Amino acid sequence: MRLNVDSLIVYFPYDYIYPEQYAYMCELKKALDAKGHCLLEMPSGTGKTTTLLSLVIAYMLEHPHDVRKLIYCSRTVPEIEKVMEELKKLLQYYEKQDGEYPHLIGVVLSSRKNLCIHPEVSTEREGKIVDGKMPLFDCKERHNYDDTTLVGQYYEGFALDGKESTMPYGVYSIDDLKQYGRDRNWCPYFLRFVIMHANIVVYSYHYLLDPKIADVVSKELSRESVVIFG
Repeated sequence: MRLNVDSLIVYFPYDYIYPEQYAYMCELKKALDAKGHCLLEMPSGTGKTTTLLSLVIAYMLEHPHDVRKLIYCSRTVPEIEKVMEELKKLLQYYEKQDGEYPHLIGVVLSSRKNLCIHPEVSTEREGKIVDGKMPLFDCKERHNYDDTTLVGQYYEGFALDGKESTMPYGVYSIDDLKQYGRDRNWCPYFLRFVIMHANIVVYSYHYLLDPKIADVVSKELSRESVVIFG
């Protein structure tokens, strides 16, 4: 359905909206107009994720110079994947209504353990073990004198062709990134560079709040960003 939220046309990918959801959108719109902070609460199970995405994406498309990026932070991998599912549904709804897919890229960032596609390493369940086995940048040289070192074919494939590439418009969940990497012989973990070009980035709180991680991943993100802690 199409909603008018304080003169902003919002696409909502469901046939019914709760009054709480519409009220939530109105308050969120006020916060975006004011370029300030906002603390909102909705009861569990009332569609908070879809409400947030619908309003912010509509605002981003209407005011591209004011909001260049949406950063959605969540806690667990299942919660992050739920956000990606709702985002896919929303952008597909835009395509259905407008006849054209929005010129937006949405990506998820996660750990090596969750993104690894190496046949041997990806079978490990513990993150520390995966990190220890992940092929390093100089793995081919090390392999010449230490045959226990894994040759990083996926990183090498990415280093050869992937660093200067751009991804097609779309929403890329963890599974989507892994398939994207397999199709191109690229390591999905190193596709994190794409967050600089993506319009919507979904990741764990730690990527923004942990100084060590944020300094590597998030420090160069656009200042014209909307940050949501969901």
